[in-house]
Amino acid sequence: MFNFHSAAKQNVSYGILGTDRFGYTLVEELAESGVDLLVAGKTSADIKELRNITENAQIIRDYSKTALKDAGFKNCDVVIVCLEDMTDSILATLNLGNMGVKKIISRASSTEHGEILEKLGAEVIYPERDMAVRLASRFKSNLILDFVQLNEVLSIFKAQIPDVLAGKTVLETSLRRSFDLNIIAVVQNGKLIERIRPDMTFQQGDVLFLSGRKEDFSRFIRWADSQKK
Repeated sequence: MFNFHSAAKQNVSYGILGTDRFGYTLVEELAESGVDLLVAGKTSADIKELRNITENAQIIRDYSKTALKDAGFKNCDVVIVCLEDMTDSILATLNLGNMGVKKIISRASSTEHGEILEKLGAEVIYPERDMAVRLASRFKSNLILDFVQLNEVLSIFKAQIPDVLAGKTVLETSLRRSFDLNIIAVVQNGKLIERIRPDMTFQQGDVLFLSGRKEDFSRFIRWADSQKK
């Protein structure tokens, strides 16, 4: 997953509940961005290692409302529940919601698990399924580098510039008019450009960050592939 280190700028405090591989990786990524971070898990070995990354890592005895409050999760703006066990995941999500946590993101291992979490008010992610979709998307075209699904409608895509667009300006390509895609950033000559001007000229090797719907991005990729000589 890519990011622009925006979380640190927004002063958002994050809580990570669960320290398996998924949770551990999240901690590493968020800590690197400099956000206010709280981590808790039941495995003492993981917590000991994570204290090398953040001092706010602690062992939690269970996922009751009392334990979650004592750990400090009530003070987090966003809590990400990374627990593999379905019962633990549901209990933690329920109690975090009852505690008034503003935003809860919970990992689901199945569609049924996800449906329960959604009814509890959580935003649901499916790491294994999403990774498979992302990998399959990369195989479909060598232009696709990565994507992040923000919700059921909107995604952000990272793509290599198609050869057909090299040498053309943003205005000439008009991706918004032709494909309903918005350019939010371009990496050109190793530099991230966030202010995209209409007269900016695309170069061979540029990387585009585009926002839009998956079907519109797929339409753009099919068009780009059809232009290859």
